[in-house]
Formats: sequence, structure tokens, C-alpha cells
Amino acid sequence: MKIPRIIIAGTHSGVGKTTITSGLMQLLCNIGYKVQGFKVGPDYIDPSYHTLATNRFSRNLDAWMLDEKALLELMLKNCHRADLAVIEGVMGLYDGFSANPQIGSTAHIAKLTKTPVILVLDTKSMGHSAAAVVYGFKNLDPQVNLAGVILNKVASQRHLEILTQAMDSLSIPIIGHVFRTSDLKMPERHLGLIPALEKDGPQAHLQKLADLLNQFIDIEKIIKIAHEAPPINEEINIIFNSKDKGIFSGLKIGYAFDKAFTFYYRDSLDLMEHLGAELIPFSPLWDTTLPPGLSGLFIGGGFPELFLSELSSNNNILNSIRDANSSGLPIYAECGGFMYLTQSITDFSGKSFEMAGLIPGSCQMTNKLAGMGYREGKLANDSILGYTNTRVRGHEFHYSTFQQSENQAVPKAYYFTNGNYEGYLNKNLLASYLHIHFAGNPDLAKNFLTSCSQFALK
Repeated sequence: MKIPRIIIAGTHSGVGKTTITSGLMQLLCNIGYKVQGFKVGPDYIDPSYHTLATNRFSRNLDAWMLDEKALLELMLKNCHRADLAVIEGVMGLYDGFSANPQIGSTAHIAKLTKTPVILVLDTKSMGHSAAAVVYGFKNLDPQVNLAGVILNKVASQRHLEILTQAMDSLSIPIIGHVFRTSDLKMPERHLGLIPALEKDGPQAHLQKLADLLNQFIDIEKIIKIAHEAPPINEEINIIFNSKDKGIFSGLKIGYAFDKAFTFYYRDSLDLMEHLGAELIPFSPLWDTTLPPGLSGLFIGGGFPELFLSELSSNNNILNSIRDANSSGLPIYAECGGFMYLTQSITDFSGKSFEMAGLIPGSCQMTNKLAGMGYREGKLANDSILGYTNTRVRGHEFHYSTFQQSENQAVPKAYYFTNGNYEGYLNKNLLASYLHIHFAGNPDLAKNFLTSCSQFALK
């Protein structure tokens, strides 16, 4: 399959990858390209900007949660009817899951997908040393096709001249530059950038980025580099296979989706739809009841801590969820969804808000990161996701802690390889801080829908 494609990588985190990637996607769409966006790693927020710019759901290429065949399958599947793919890297080009850059790094994805890399270099307080940095990134792994450089945060025209002169000694073209300006920086908070769905006027911001890049980036050269990517001569249908298509036809699964709950791997939702489930969104912020006829409920992550007053005061939807749980409806919740199902959430100022109360305990927001990283383990007990000892892999990233209620046992959902038990499990309910990519754990998706099917037959 011939897919024109590029990776926008960085020398380190905070170099401006998301700003440049999102603006580039918007620019390519402005000139008529159908662009498919991807994000290396587990991040939910950066893809929200890709989706807004391209009007196509951005996808995650995470080589730890997905094996290489699954990752290639998702990339090929989602590039259908796209003219060009733009992949945003994670952290620095060679930074991955461990000290080994061959696992989960942008370089790993570049080699696996045979995609040329454009490196974003933060040139603040840098002159001729820029050439040394680029030389090192180019030569650390010759199998990575470093096809060009974008100079970011350039201070002045004179600074640009110095950088250009320094780069003349390398056989790596400068694709463009971006002058230093605070107007273009994406707004941030405790989990990183603010999701595009929450912001006022994000489309205008993306258009501003596109207009700027159109002035200082050689878009024709970027398109040429993308077209030089070799074909990927593989047909992979392991996850989205014909054998499993529609086997759970007729099931209706509700999933929380509004400004408070936006964190879903789109391929996870697509897989459930491929298996036959009808996915029905609802809003814990604004809806008064769950959609009718549901066989299961999925409450993903997001930022419930920013909407605590609204969530707590919507007693109708909270009662609807409580009734659904009492009826035995399978409920699966991740991170923000887990927090929402506890008895209360205490915000950063110390004020507490009542939540659904399905989990005996409360969450407290903290000013420091409480949990981050990949997790591997097993189901601690039989559950709606499968039998005891079923393998589980996922990712955590949260600024809250959970404190169980005194004198009340909290059955745990998972046993991780680090020795920790985590999450909450009770008959038809499983909730935890863990984000799972169902395409990397397809049996978990099938097991969840099997539980939903059994409920529907009652």
C-alpha cells in the first residue's frame, strides 16, 4: 500500500512538536489534502488537535500496548481514503519505554513503518551547536531516515543566518523555521496540553498556526518527502478480521463523551463496532438519563476534576447510573471514569463533591503526579473483562489518589507485575486508573461484550 507519510519528531519533550504538527495538518488540509493524523505513544490530548485540524479521528501508534503487527494493521486501516499521513512523535526521537530506543520510541515507529522523519529543533540560545545536535540525531541510528529539520524558536533573522550557516555542513535540508512567539504556544495544565474539545476558538488557533507555517515552511518539500516513503507491502487483518465481524450485533453500549470525558482510543471504539456493538454517546454533564436499551456502559478518562460542580449537581444522570449498576448492567470505567464512580472527588482547593458512589472510597486531587507509566499484569479475579489471570496491559497518568472507605474492603481489579493490586471490582463493575487499548488486548473487548450480551439475555 502506497501511503505518502512523514513523522514530525523532536529532540526532546516541549520542543514544539504538537504546535508544528497540528499547524502542518491544518495547512495540508487547507490546500486540499485529506490528512490522517497519528500520535506515537499513549497520549490522548495531542490527537484531539489532530482530529480538529483534519476532521478525521487521530490514532495512537503505541508499540508497547500494541505489538508490531497490530500497529501496522491500524496504520494501514486508518490510511484508507487519506492522501497523506502525518505522525507526531513522542518525547525525543530516541526516547522510548525503556533505556532501549528500539522499544516504543519515535525512532522505533519510523523504522517499523519506513517513514521519513522531520526533526524539530529548539534553537533557543543555540548557534553552531545546532549542527552538532542534528548530526548526532542523524548518525545515532543510520536506519532512521532523518530527511529534514525545522528550526523552532528562532530569535531573529540574524539568528536564522547563523543557524543556516551551521547546518550547511550537513546533508540534511532545513525544511523551514518558526520565529519565537508566545502567541503560538498551546495552553497547558497538569496533564499537559488542554484538549481541543475544551478550548474556546481552537480552530482559529490552528488556522493561525497554518498561516504562519505557510510563510516559513517549505510545504512542497514536505509533500515531496512524504511521497518518497516506500510502500508498505503487507495486508494485515488480525484484529479487524472477517471472522469476528458483527458477532455481537444488536448490543447497545453507552459511552460517556463530553468536555469532562474525552479520553478514548478511537481504535478501541472501532473494534467494538467491528464486533457488532452499537456505541451510543451520552453526557454525564448535561444528559438527565442514560440512553435506553443499553447492554453495557463504558466511562473513559478525561478531566472530571474541572467540572465537579456540574457533575455533582446532575443528580438525574447519577441516579440513572446507580440504577443501571443495581440492575447488573456491565460497567467498565477508566481513570476519570473511575474517579466519577467513587463516593466523592476533592478538588485542588480541598473542596469535596459527591459523585456516583458505586465505589467505596474517594479521590483527592494532588499538585504532583500520582501515577504515570505503562502497567502490565493480570485480572485479580473473574470480571466483566475476563477470567482470573487474564493478561492486561495499559497506561496510567493521573494527578489524583484514591482512598478507600474505612472498614470497607475494596476488591481489586488487577494484579500488576510491580506487585501492586489496583482498581475496583464488584460483580458487574470494573474500574481503575488504567487506560487499556482494546486493539492491543482484543480478547478483553470480546470478554466485555460477552458480559454485555449475557446481561442483555436476562
